[in-house]
Amino acid sequence: MTHAEMPTLAEFEEAAEGLAPVIERTPIQQSQHLSDLLGEKVVLKLENLQRTGSFKVRGATHRLSRLTAEERARGVVAASAGNHAQGVALAAQQLGIRATIYMPLGVPVPKLLATRGYGAEVVLAGDGVEVGLQMAQEHAERDGAILIHPYDHRDIIVGQGTLGLELMDQAPEIETIVVGIGGGGLIAGVAAAAKAKARAQGEGRDVHIIGVQAENAAAYPVSLEAGHPMTITVEPTIADGIKVVRPGDVPFEMIRDLVDEVVTVSEDDIARALLALLERTKLVVEPAGAVGVAAIMAGKIRAKGPTGVILSGGNIDPLLMQRIVAHGLAAAGRYLTVLIPLPDRPGQLVQVSETLAQAGANVIEVMHTRHGQGIQISEVMLQVSVETRGEEHRHIVLEALRSAGFRPQVMQD
Repeated sequence: MTHAEMPTLAEFEEAAEGLAPVIERTPIQQSQHLSDLLGEKVVLKLENLQRTGSFKVRGATHRLSRLTAEERARGVVAASAGNHAQGVALAAQQLGIRATIYMPLGVPVPKLLATRGYGAEVVLAGDGVEVGLQMAQEHAERDGAILIHPYDHRDIIVGQGTLGLELMDQAPEIETIVVGIGGGGLIAGVAAAAKAKARAQGEGRDVHIIGVQAENAAAYPVSLEAGHPMTITVEPTIADGIKVVRPGDVPFEMIRDLVDEVVTVSEDDIARALLALLERTKLVVEPAGAVGVAAIMAGKIRAKGPTGVILSGGNIDPLLMQRIVAHGLAAAGRYLTVLIPLPDRPGQLVQVSETLAQAGANVIEVMHTRHGQGIQISEVMLQVSVETRGEEHRHIVLEALRSAGFRPQVMQD
């Protein structure tokens, strides 16, 4: 993208003014826990509290507001697993535009119902966003509707960038901003807006921008190294909101020029971050929205002055939340499930319980069976889940069981 095409501060300010009647100016909150870990002040930008539950409504509203009367009459079409769908649906409702959204067959029910609740027609098809996007493109060509891409359009990027503008207004001392990356629309907009705002604050002023991707869907590191967008094979990830196989062409150019660093985080890192946000800040954040926190907790971020972390969304299926909390507890060494083969005679369960109690472990769940692969005729298998106080206590509990003559086998979450 040439310098002339780069969005200006005036464009972001104009977009923010246009969005004001529709979106929330989401608050910021200082995190002492993350500040202690990073060694610098950390503030969280709570975009999980935005209307529709994510930043996507910013870009969608700005994009739709710039359609001509003739384009609005043709309607719009989009594809999304949830957040973009809700953003487009609400924007279309606000502007009186007909909207059709293609969503995967396995989309979480809350996201499906919310999208329909905003008045959009939802078509369930395929098992991923890529299939839906292809069908949305075909729909646009067939019916003349305007395709609203989730990230690969300049107007979308300018709308998302208003988030960076807000953050810089709320915390002008910020020197680093940490942003999750999927297709790249959010970080491209935030980087352009924040750096433009910093320049306006004073000569020589700049903001360090760090992007974060899930290890299992990290298209940007290889693309930046290659110098152009690369299509990758992604693995399953709980951060489905940033699971993208290829960077967008438009945001890639901006990210290449403006983003200072891109790091990746593991599934365990993300689960631990989501759990920490629940416990320490009382905030419900979806996995994709928590990757910035995950990067700090995992030691992937180097301190460069006061730091802002964008919590980009809070739309999470309660059933997924339940699984992630359990996984996060296990990853943090606070939840332990073991299989223990026992002689089939009275008193064995009592001995296990006494051993766990003496080690200070709180029993959560117990299953006792005489059936299963690997169990001898004279044995039973005990599966017990306990709450522990951390990794060190977890080892203490296991050692206590072994010292008592038991053979615990740790079950992986």
